[in-house]
Amino acid sequence: MTLTTTGMVPLGYGKFVRADEIVALVPIEQGDRGDGRRTYVHTEGLLEPLVASRSEKAILADMDKALTAPDAPHRRRLFARRVPDQPRGRQTA
Repeated sequence: MTLTTTGMVPLGYGKFVRADEIVALVPIEQGDRGDGRRTYVHTEGLLEPLVASRSEKAILADMDKALTAPDAPHRRRLFARRVPDQPRGRQTA
């Protein structure tokens, strides 16, 4: 499975999700599985989980690769969020 530098993780069924938007992976229980249903993928901005045909371990491995890639675009965005307007620490008067 190859990843692009956009930080996208394949879920199967032609679905892709940004690695930094996945908030939870829940394996589908054996009785509820069928037709390639393996994992519920909860993402930011969606009320209902997406159904993935891949296991949570495979998705986690691809998330790790996407989130640790040196040229991943989310790293720049997260860094920009963390930079405060004013220095942190105690202000002394």
